[in-house]
Amino acid sequence: MPAMFEHDNEERQARRAFTRRAILIGGGQLLGFSALAWRLFQLQVLDEGRYDPLADENRTSLQVLIPKRGRILDRNGAVLADSEETFRVTLTPALAGDVASVLEKFRRFVPLRQDEVEQIARRAKRQSRNVPITIASDIPFDMLARINLFAPHLPGIRTEVAWRRRCRAGLAAGHVVGYVGSVERPSIDDDALMRMPQMRIGKSGVEAGMEQELRGDGGVQKIEVDARGRMMRNLEVRDPVPGRDVRLTIDSGLQWRVFERVRNERRAACVVLDVKGGEIVAMASTPSYDPALVTDTVDEAAWRRLLADKEKPLLNRAIGGQYPPGSTFKMATALAGLHMKAITPAEKLTCRGYYDLADHRFRCWNRTGHGPVSLHEALRESCDVYFFEVARRLGIDAIADMARMLGMGQIYNCGLPQQKAGLVADPDWKRGRWNAGWLAGETVLAGIGQGYMLASPLQLAVMAARVATGRSVEPTIIKYSGNPRAGEFPELGLDETKLAAVRRGLKAVVNEEGGTGRNAALGEGKPLVAGKTGTSQVHSHSVNVPQEALPWEQRDHALFIGYVPADAPCYAVAAVVEHGGAGGTVAAPLVRDVIDSVLDVDPAGAAAGRGVQGGDRRAPDSDQG
Repeated sequence: MPAMFEHDNEERQARRAFTRRAILIGGGQLLGFSALAWRLFQLQVLDEGRYDPLADENRTSLQVLIPKRGRILDRNGAVLADSEETFRVTLTPALAGDVASVLEKFRRFVPLRQDEVEQIARRAKRQSRNVPITIASDIPFDMLARINLFAPHLPGIRTEVAWRRRCRAGLAAGHVVGYVGSVERPSIDDDALMRMPQMRIGKSGVEAGMEQELRGDGGVQKIEVDARGRMMRNLEVRDPVPGRDVRLTIDSGLQWRVFERVRNERRAACVVLDVKGGEIVAMASTPSYDPALVTDTVDEAAWRRLLADKEKPLLNRAIGGQYPPGSTFKMATALAGLHMKAITPAEKLTCRGYYDLADHRFRCWNRTGHGPVSLHEALRESCDVYFFEVARRLGIDAIADMARMLGMGQIYNCGLPQQKAGLVADPDWKRGRWNAGWLAGETVLAGIGQGYMLASPLQLAVMAARVATGRSVEPTIIKYSGNPRAGEFPELGLDETKLAAVRRGLKAVVNEEGGTGRNAALGEGKPLVAGKTGTSQVHSHSVNVPQEALPWEQRDHALFIGYVPADAPCYAVAAVVEHGGAGGTVAAPLVRDVIDSVLDVDPAGAAAGRGVQGGDRRAPDSDQG
């Protein structure tokens, strides 16, 4: 009996112990489930606003969509630059995980050099891991299909349609149109579009000058991705807004003809303006370059060659070249002299071949002298001594004021960046530059466009247009429906009779015996040309040394500026041939050939104002000026 009672007691104790453990475990489980339920309730109900967006981000990806860039057209609608669809492949490091491993798999489909792989890996470390990296461009469709087929094994890899800039301008209009390239540094830090590595912006020419119009606005694509970053479906798309087309004032056919003439020279530039509206109908600079070599996908070797080329083919000399205007500036000195009543058209000044000022002797290009000359004769024969004296009477301030009135020393809002302002020097400028006083000899040199004075071919064309019209003609290369016409430009405020006196002299330069610009004459039955030759010295040397005996870099620049028809101007033309020698020999015939081409195309409708050219176009014995 005792044994039986002892056994029952043990059994009861065991049951009580089991019950206690069961209660404890059950209570613990209940507490655990209660805590879990509370946490779920907290996450899903109380903190829904906080965690729901985070959960959404874990399964979605936002992609910035790059807009199609606007086209660049000539004045007649011919396409100079546009964008075409192409395929590319991007890698998003945040979705790829192990970038090196994904790239190694990707190389089975698209051959990548080891240095390219290393470059991609470096970019992945430098930039945000959420920003896609372009790892292959211009993918053929069959290769694209293979990549998409194996996409499940390539996390972070995505194929997409892209835009590739196609420049059709070629060498003839390369400087005008310009090229696009990568965004080196975002101009606006919070602009997601500008931070995209695939984004391209204008770097030069109209591509840069009209960047805001051409660029467009970016779009956004929201996609659902799986745990490995693979695209599952589109959730939301906001399409990008394409850039606007930009129409230029140039005529592409005329542009090519002008460029073909200018490229005969080693370094040269030429600008043709419609004086009625300031429209640039042609602008050529040589040597040139093909924007296709440096647009979008850069040929690194070709780019290095362009940068290293001492001829500077990337420089648009028409707006970025700065040259002493030489005797082309004598029209400005003449107008200033008449305007300030320092001279009269009839007054004659005697040229003995030299001009003495204090202890310095300034030489005329004609060593034997021109004798007594009036304003008309001085312009026609480009007498330096005459304009030395006019400059002395005027003083530098009056000369500088007239230069600025005629468009020198400024940058125009014409749609072309990278312009140079040139230089209209005066005492304030010299004092600020060198802390030195102005010298009388510097004034007389300024009167013939030498010394410190510098101008671009575009500025010289504007000067010719303003003298031709008497109005403040402003150049533009952008064709707007509201482009001003001649009557809408403000008047210069110069007396018309004094303007007419200068214009008669410019007409004589080309059309009268003894004129230095006879080589610019078009010939019998064609419009009369008015203009001025220029030969600007770039290096001090003995006057007895012929140009041919000098190194090319020390030879004078050759210039010619003018307008046509002489009595009813429609076009202004300026040409500079670097180290070309005499303006009458080299630049004048270049302008003649350009004007012939311009009148053949005649975008400004000059035919109604044509006069008749008389005589021949033989140059006088001297071609100076």
